[in-house]
Amino acid sequence: MLKFTLYSRSYCHLCEDMALALKALLGDLPYDLEITDVDADPALVEKYDELVPVLTGYSVSNGWQQLCHYHLDAKAVTAFVQEQS
Repeated sequence: MLKFTLYSRSYCHLCEDMALALKALLGDLPYDLEITDVDADPALVEKYDELVPVLTGYSVSNGWQQLCHYHLDAKAVTAFVQEQS
């Protein structure tokens, strides 16, 4: 199953937009999306503060990798999904 983490904020409309765009892009493909509030962890604020929302995907061969930030990069996510097949 595809695994993604969306680094987000509770008041971030771009974060909500990215989650919805991911759902639309993946359609019926099974995937797991964990939404993590960066403001709950100072280390995440330091790493992602100005980039939120940030979408990462988990690959068995490469571990977690950043796929896009601000807006969903459909090409990057599609390429990531194809690599996992």
